Amino acid sequence: MKEVLIDTLLDGIRMLPFLLAAYLLIEWIEHRSNDKMKRILINSGRYGPLGGAVLGAIPQCGFSVAAANFYSERVITKGTLLAVFLSTSDEAIPVLLAAPKSGNILLKLIAIKIVIGFFAGFLVDLIERKTKRSFDWIQSDKYKSPENCHCERGILSAALYHTVTIFLFILTVSFLLNTMFYYVGKESVSAFLMTDSLFQPLLTGLFGLIPNCAVSLVLTQLFLAGNISFGSIVAGLCTGAGIGFAVLLKANRKFKENINITVLLYIIGAGSGILIDIFMSNMNVI
Repeated sequence: MKEVLIDTLLDGIRMLPFLLAAYLLIEWIEHRSNDKMKRILINSGRYGPLGGAVLGAIPQCGFSVAAANFYSERVITKGTLLAVFLSTSDEAIPVLLAAPKSGNILLKLIAIKIVIGFFAGFLVDLIERKTKRSFDWIQSDKYKSPENCHCERGILSAALYHTVTIFLFILTVSFLLNTMFYYVGKESVSAFLMTDSLFQPLLTGLFGLIPNCAVSLVLTQLFLAGNISFGSIVAGLCTGAGIGFAVLLKANRKFKENINITVLLYIIGAGSGILIDIFMSNMNVI
């Protein structure tokens, strides 16, 4: 246990300065352009899925919440909402930025999620139009700024708040994982997580639906530890829209519509993860 604790602390301390730098950048983006990006999203019309996929990939914690509120107020389309949810990665981006030699993986992850978000959102909107559930109800003039994420704080104080919070959570997750590996055995943990199974994205996609920012942290830590595949982290982060999903369930009173969005999100996320793992396996890509 002493070795587990020391290894966990050392790994966390090495990551800490990079984590702070990542959150300083994120908070700068949040404070400088948060409202402008939301206005771009609600004025994008038929090109909403493209705007949603690109803007959703920008690491800021309030964008999925904004998209959920906009959809509930009928300001953006279903395809645009799905594009934002699918491209959002929550806390995964700063954690990967802080991890050694993860830059290439991070760029691939962001690019793939933008592509998935755009094509899935565009296809959903196309089907909505063809089935006469078009954009007649879209009212971009109803814009109002939804809740932001610590924008009432200064950039430095907000970055420090996020860094400390996420750092403590990373230490907790890393300690629990290392403890499980030590006492239960890596083979047993791998079997539970369906490691090396083609169907692992079905599990991580389901886990991603839990409406909490912590989910993306757990998935990222599992990926960095080598317990889940690249396709599996894509699946989990595609279905994981953080608290944006919880806001949608609360703000949008149409229960069947929420179920439809949930099912679509899961099918697209888990399906994409499986296809990515098949492709990477056939191409011998690691």
